[in-house]
Amino acid sequence: MPSSASKTRVAVIGATGYTALELILILLRHPNVEITVATTRQTDAPRLSDIHPSLRSRIDLACTLLDAREVAQKADVAFTCLPHTASMEAIPSLLAEGVKVVDLSADYRLIDPQVYEQWYGHVHTDPTRLGTCVYGLPELYRSQIAGHDLIANPGCYTSTSILGLAPLLCEGLIEPGGICIDGKSGVSGAGRTPKMTTLFPECNESVMAYSVGNHRHTPEIDQVLSDVSGKEVEVVFTPHLIPMDRGLQCSIYARAATEASEADLLEVFRSFYADQPFVRITENLPRTKDVTYTNFCDITVRASRGVVQVFSVLDNLIKGASGVAVQNFNLMCGYDETTGLLP
Repeated sequence: MPSSASKTRVAVIGATGYTALELILILLRHPNVEITVATTRQTDAPRLSDIHPSLRSRIDLACTLLDAREVAQKADVAFTCLPHTASMEAIPSLLAEGVKVVDLSADYRLIDPQVYEQWYGHVHTDPTRLGTCVYGLPELYRSQIAGHDLIANPGCYTSTSILGLAPLLCEGLIEPGGICIDGKSGVSGAGRTPKMTTLFPECNESVMAYSVGNHRHTPEIDQVLSDVSGKEVEVVFTPHLIPMDRGLQCSIYARAATEASEADLLEVFRSFYADQPFVRITENLPRTKDVTYTNFCDITVRASRGVVQVFSVLDNLIKGASGVAVQNFNLMCGYDETTGLLP
């Protein structure tokens, strides 16, 4: 644990994407952090301010190629903002050099390497660590995060869905099977690499479902909700791309297991998240605009005709990625969980 007089040296591994930029912006206002390393696969060593012009006059750091030994000499904790499969190649060597890791990829979220191979189409090259690292959703796994050396940061859709369903499943208020999740995300959720579907003329003024029946977040949602509720949970998850930069909403539908009024259900949510600084339970239907550029997840619940409906929103780049990564970092290092994340 760092002393109050020192700062934790941080590396951003894979510094070119949208989540990396959001992470850097948060870390720049974190009073206990010094960003000492940024890496990229580009060989010309660009400066961070060249990759992200909004960082001009805010951080003057040249990006380097990833070398675990060099990272260990300059940093105590690394945030790996790499694509899946790339993270599991980099993380073992970082851990071997004594660097703690918050991984923003999907490589360490699933427990079963065969499930990973089925949904991601790749053999996991570091399977013995699956199930031993901690799933980084502080609202459910806070006590396990502190002091751990590898945290698997959750996905954006998964955080929105899991936070919206966990209280109902843990209290036995909904059936664990047949849960339908309708997710809608801004275009930044698809990453910075250009794709046909995310070109402006393709996605503007249009809504499109994608990865129907085979989205990779599905087994992650099932796994975590089954773990925390002690029941075998199975969801049907369908994501949609919507024409805005950022923000994510999940509309969730589940069969009620018992009679409960909306007031009772709201009270269950308030009690479940009473000590969680970044979950806000609202009576009104939440909007993505209310959580943009924040680390909050806003949730409400409705009941009608034997169906419980949950509406959950967050900023996909912050509470859905970089903000919760900093929550995990704070807990790992012994800082107040909200440091750098509240005004």
